[in-house]
Amino acid sequence: MEETIGVTSAAQIPKQRGEALLDTAVRYAEERHWDVFPGTWLESVEGVEQCSCGDSPCDAPGAHPAREDWATQATGSATAARRLWQKQPKASILLPTGRTFDAIDVPETAGFLALARMERMELTLGPVTCTPDRRMQFFVLPGATAKVPDLVRKLGWPPAAIDLVPLGEGTYVAAPPTRFGSSGAVQWACRPTAANRWLPDAEEIISPLAYACGREARR
Repeated sequence: MEETIGVTSAAQIPKQRGEALLDTAVRYAEERHWDVFPGTWLESVEGVEQCSCGDSPCDAPGAHPAREDWATQATGSATAARRLWQKQPKASILLPTGRTFDAIDVPETAGFLALARMERMELTLGPVTCTPDRRMQFFVLPGATAKVPDLVRKLGWPPAAIDLVPLGEGTYVAAPPTRFGSSGAVQWACRPTAANRWLPDAEEIISPLAYACGREARR
């Protein structure tokens, strides 16, 4: 049976309510065994939504770590996750990479082109997020950061020439339904299901991703 995590269209994006965020964070930990940690949140100041960090302007309002020691705060325990979001119900949901998964970050246009190619190639995909700043993150097995540069070179692309960034230990991704200020919410381009519980290796999907990013770089 499919897991009912996340959303698939803009019309279905839940508002950033405490209950939705708390329950979703708990499900990520409980059902996917992903580590989670609470980030910043949005506060209304004179009718304008601002990031709880207090910086103006903020590059990712309501969608970045609230503490410098976020890596030690991240937990895979559903009970601990519930406790964290009970303390701050509006906190964004952030997932550290380099633990249960790495992510390959690409421009949205390249990501959708790659998705179409992967479908034709009948490749098995993991979850894929789509962010309001027009980026997509493809979830893969840990270890991608060490492999991806050489894999891209073998495909004939200088890694620095294409906008393809592996995210591993020491960084994170924002998970649906986290909002980026007034820009919108993170969505699932490919939502977590029982079928994609086992993630692909970076090597399995790097070719269509590199091709799409290379094509985008030539424009």
